[in-house]
Amino acid sequence: MCGRYGAIDPDRIMRFVQDLSGRPFVITHNPDIRPTNVVPVLAGGLEQVDVRWGIQPAWAKKILINAQGETVAEKRTFAAAFRDHRCLIPLDCWYEWRDEGGSRKQKYRFALPDGGPMLMAGIWYPGEEPAMVSLTTVPNRECAEYHHRMPVFVQPSHAQRWVESTPDEAVALIGPLPDGAVSVERA
Repeated sequence: MCGRYGAIDPDRIMRFVQDLSGRPFVITHNPDIRPTNVVPVLAGGLEQVDVRWGIQPAWAKKILINAQGETVAEKRTFAAAFRDHRCLIPLDCWYEWRDEGGSRKQKYRFALPDGGPMLMAGIWYPGEEPAMVSLTTVPNRECAEYHHRMPVFVQPSHAQRWVESTPDEAVALIGPLPDGAVSVERA
């Protein structure tokens, strides 16, 4: 994942989350959410927590915005957060850029065919300035021609399980969306 997502229809996202969690959720219209932005996520009990997107461990030269879902439970930087602080990032699209030849890159928007909300998997780091990273996995067929990774998404029926289950149960939820599950268009 290249590190951008959107909340194009915040009212639809807020209704979706409220129906899912039974709690109010606040997100504003932002079609271009970027690393270092403060964003709302769903944490334990599916409660809203506002966090900064990205962490910068002392050893890292750049901020880390993604973790590979296949190794998140084992990597020292991510293992404790994966064990104790999984979250869901509500959104309705994400973006990838593809080299179209020369120095030109084309931006593409990925969404559900109906444009509906999705729950991207993440882990978060509580503290004075809470932060999160999103999880990625191998791409499905649609995404593979644009990028070698795609975000991990959790089905709404598994939302509570993602944030509150054991790490082993959560690992079982990591994987790509099924082929045919997303639409792609030039952004």
